[in-house]
Amino acid sequence: MRYFVTGTAGFIGFHVAERLLAAGHEVVGVDGMTPYYDVTLKQRRSELLARSHAFTAHEIMLEDMPALTAAYEAAKPDVVIHLAAQAGVRYSLENPRAYIDANVVGTFNILELARAHRPRHLLFASTSSVYGANPKMPFHETDRADCPLTLYAATKKATEAMAHAYAHLWAIPSTALRFFTVYGPWGRPDMALFKFTKGVLAGEPIDIYNNGEMLRDFTYVDDIAEAIIRLADVAPSEPGDGAATDDPDAFTASAPFRVVNIGNGDPVRLLDFVEAIEASTGRKAIRNLMPMQPGDVPATYASADLLFRLTGFRPETPVAVGVERFVRWYADYYGPPAGESA
Repeated sequence: MRYFVTGTAGFIGFHVAERLLAAGHEVVGVDGMTPYYDVTLKQRRSELLARSHAFTAHEIMLEDMPALTAAYEAAKPDVVIHLAAQAGVRYSLENPRAYIDANVVGTFNILELARAHRPRHLLFASTSSVYGANPKMPFHETDRADCPLTLYAATKKATEAMAHAYAHLWAIPSTALRFFTVYGPWGRPDMALFKFTKGVLAGEPIDIYNNGEMLRDFTYVDDIAEAIIRLADVAPSEPGDGAATDDPDAFTASAPFRVVNIGNGDPVRLLDFVEAIEASTGRKAIRNLMPMQPGDVPATYASADLLFRLTGFRPETPVAVGVERFVRWYADYYGPPAGESA
């Protein structure tokens, strides 16, 4: 099939596109190559995808509707997987407008394209952050998610609401993907695993917030990609008669729309995550224990029951395994620490 994937030079988008290409599909990729983090890393991901003759790349900002329209209409996609976004919780405190432009306006543009040329299925990235201050865990798709604690989370919740409206009005089969703390090879330099590994290998202090007593549902990126690709084949059915339902597969009876958690369902203490890095690198971390940061939550924990029911798949890569794979990739990509031979 033909897939239109946004964010193919990004962390998750790269892994999804790589798997689709390996399975023999055509992928048209869109990425703005924004300088939020090292563009060289994005370029390298894109270069690896470009080795396939079935991959076409476009450097386009999501806000650029004319360019986005041209790429979309040329692609004539069967499935749209919208993963491009302005990511990062803490950066939203510094540059909030970037989140409105990329996440809200950019997603609106994708929805408009899907309205004009309806795909079989539109999947788009959301986040576990939409659960915000909800104390009930594990998080289920039918739980309330109307108390976002950061603008990043608010923009993602807004995209869910926008997509639901478009699904209702124009019968666009749509699935919101709520990711839980994704990590793994080719990860973003602003993410905890990348920063911790870099600091540990360099013998520099690492900042550990809330004294390391936070729980996170760390989910390995290969499991995320596998879940997305399986979900692409199970588009929501047409809406029913509008009757209320508690069935999470029929998250709404008024639109062909679904929300799906993608998480390991196994929260890990942040200090245990650091210990996994220490075990993989053979070095002790210099720990700089810090208070909780604005917008952070003490714990995230996904129920992946709906994902399993829909696809027969459940993320289950252990943190020790996933961290070791990341550390091995990091060492291969950046080379040994200064003063050490390969």
